[in-house]
Amino acid sequence: MEQKNGSSFTGFYLLGFSDQPQLELVLFVVLLIFYLFTLLGNTTIIALAQVDPHLQTPMYFFLSNLSFLDLCYTTSIVPQLLVHLRTVDKSISFGGCVAQLFISLGMGSTECVLLGAMAFDRYAAICKPLQYTVIMHPRLCALMASASWFIGFANSLVQTVLIFLLPLCGRNKIDHFICEIPPLLKLACVDTTVNESVLFFVIVLILLIPVTLITVSYGQIVRAVLRIKSSAGQRKAFGTCGSHITVVSLFYGTAIYAYLQPSNNYSQDQGKFVSLFYTVVTPMVNPVIYTLRNKDVTGAMTKVFCRGQDSR
Repeated sequence: MEQKNGSSFTGFYLLGFSDQPQLELVLFVVLLIFYLFTLLGNTTIIALAQVDPHLQTPMYFFLSNLSFLDLCYTTSIVPQLLVHLRTVDKSISFGGCVAQLFISLGMGSTECVLLGAMAFDRYAAICKPLQYTVIMHPRLCALMASASWFIGFANSLVQTVLIFLLPLCGRNKIDHFICEIPPLLKLACVDTTVNESVLFFVIVLILLIPVTLITVSYGQIVRAVLRIKSSAGQRKAFGTCGSHITVVSLFYGTAIYAYLQPSNNYSQDQGKFVSLFYTVVTPMVNPVIYTLRNKDVTGAMTKVFCRGQDSR
């Protein structure tokens, strides 16, 4: 390991964007703005779902979970990244790297499963409207959300252990701005083919099951909507799913690009910017997507704002 301040340092160095110093100030400003909007947007959705009785439904229960996930996910990465963009010291302790990988991977895996649960909720709302309140009972919603968190962090635990069991032989320079699986695999001084195969299988599994549920759910939704005779009714039905489909496309598109391509085709520079997208941009735009496309949320925001104005 390299020396830090004349003493033995057993952590890692996140090289980040140090090879492009001209970008660091620009990235700092942009990421700080994005992070603040992420905090504001997701906190607003969580707060609205708690204070407005009209938003205390299964859909907004899952949306609150998604917003909380995005808050934790971004906070596990962005504050440290902002510090590294403005300082020469790019180090992170071994324990910090393990914690960052475990938390960020756990949050991402949980979101995979949670998006599947949200698709099932939309299926029940559109295809089984008369039985919706019976099907989406609060206990079932809590069970589905709890299962999402458990599966997500169980997957993260397995992958984190597999990664850090690999011998690194003194290598500690991570060509990335976060501790993430692809650049960590490159530090190993042994053949990682078996590890990559196991990790690939686990990732495919954690992606495939929710994607299958989402595909089946929306297949049934499309069939149900096409049976609606009025075009206005069809637009309304599709409108309730539009936000979820958009979020699913953004999340799974970047996740598949980052984790399911062959390691020999993995570009570090592309990987960094793709990671920036799903760690910073996606958590920020999720509340915007749901707010702009959802009259219930905008209505709740208007009521809260007007109530605040009247109290003055």
